[in-house]
Amino acid sequence: MSATKPIRAVFLDLDSVDRGDLDLTRLKQCADDWRMHGLTMPTQTAERIADAEIAITNKVVLDRELLARAKKLRLICISATGANNVDLVAAKELGIAVTNVAGYSTPSVVQHVFAVLLTLVTRLDDYRNAVRRGDWQAAELFCMLDYPITELPGLRLGIVGYGALGQGVAKVAEAFGMEVLLANRPGASLQEGRIPLDQLLPQVDVLSLHCPLTDQTRDLIGPAELAAMKPGAILINTARGGIVDETALAEALRSGHLGGAGVDVLSKEPPRDGNPLLDPDLPNLVITPHSAWAGRASRQRVLEEMAENIEAFYRGESRNRVES
Repeated sequence: MSATKPIRAVFLDLDSVDRGDLDLTRLKQCADDWRMHGLTMPTQTAERIADAEIAITNKVVLDRELLARAKKLRLICISATGANNVDLVAAKELGIAVTNVAGYSTPSVVQHVFAVLLTLVTRLDDYRNAVRRGDWQAAELFCMLDYPITELPGLRLGIVGYGALGQGVAKVAEAFGMEVLLANRPGASLQEGRIPLDQLLPQVDVLSLHCPLTDQTRDLIGPAELAAMKPGAILINTARGGIVDETALAEALRSGHLGGAGVDVLSKEPPRDGNPLLDPDLPNLVITPHSAWAGRASRQRVLEEMAENIEAFYRGESRNRVES
């Protein structure tokens, strides 16, 4: 693509990254004609990319039909790591380059994983609620011991997905004195130092998911896998909702087989039609609204990385390309 300007670019869902607290200067310098949309509904996508040469999307779907109609489109920048919202096969056939950003949110996600894990093992919510109810104020002793507290040192943490996020979680886990085991996902060639998932599950006290959502990982953690986990084990999912069978997870929590779960992602977001994990009677569940990645510094890195991807594209370089 020639760097000759003007270049027309569109950001389809800016509000999913920036809420007015980020610096867009470098990104805006990558094109002369920007159209920034806070949100794009499916019925608006075709019109908004019709004459764009560069399109940025976080979660707006760009399927084959839309890409085929966007005759000027040459580059799609995904303001995230996952690329399941873009038809990569169609993009390749149409000569449209696709880039993503990876590793930008590692500090934010890692601290979220341990914020959730520590909340669960210290029974933080239970004790805070006890104080709010007045239980402590009415107690005979100076302290409350109603909810058993577990210490992290010596616990085994299983990690599924050992990219930047998995490695970041492993490093902090080891600092806490945890033993880290790495899973080899079903269907993947066995890698040195990794344990087949079905053998890993009965061994770990905590399972943390950091793999992408693909055909191979959809429902990776289902009823059989949850049943194979240790009684009292904790599951943490900051990856993608579709990786876990949500109905099965709700049942495992309600039955008491799992000791707790931390979930930042659901199969449909926002969960407008409800979700089994939103039932108010589920015990020991910490659920957050897909916010693990969203530290301000992480979101700023997304913009900087996309700017670098665009600049590299102008130079004819392949940077952070996503292939089908």
